[in-house]
Amino acid sequence: MSEELHDLRVTVNGATHDIRVPARRLLSDALRHDLGLTGTHVGCEHGVCGACTILVDGAPTRACLMFAVSAQGAEITTVEGLTNADGSLGPVQQAFAECHGLQCGFCTPGFLTTITAGLRDNPRPTHEEARDMVAGNLCRCTGYQNIVKAVERAAEIQANA
Repeated sequence: MSEELHDLRVTVNGATHDIRVPARRLLSDALRHDLGLTGTHVGCEHGVCGACTILVDGAPTRACLMFAVSAQGAEITTVEGLTNADGSLGPVQQAFAECHGLQCGFCTPGFLTTITAGLRDNPRPTHEEARDMVAGNLCRCTGYQNIVKAVERAAEIQANA
């Protein structure tokens, strides 16, 4: 007996996609396996680490905790959608590169999407606000200092754009 498939229409990084998914397929799996967007990483599968964070209708969302069918009609932004229109690095990506905000890179996509939303809501964070902005994402390599510097640098880049 095969599992029933459900039609799903989502806009991901500006492109509309129609896919058929089982009811219990996670959004992280639909993005990675059905759409080939492997930048959304799955670390803990419990919503704790933040590696799978994407933006759903602008809000940071743990893709490993959301069923794909729940995203019907949603506007989704993954790490692949954070580049500038010309393909160059977006401000948060540029800041991560300049400030050495990554080491192994596994957690980076979740940080980039989280910070993008955080700076949209608070474009000039204090040092403590920058720390709070990334508090829900886990990194085993960096010690967070350069990630916080990257938040502050991204704010500068956006202010000067």
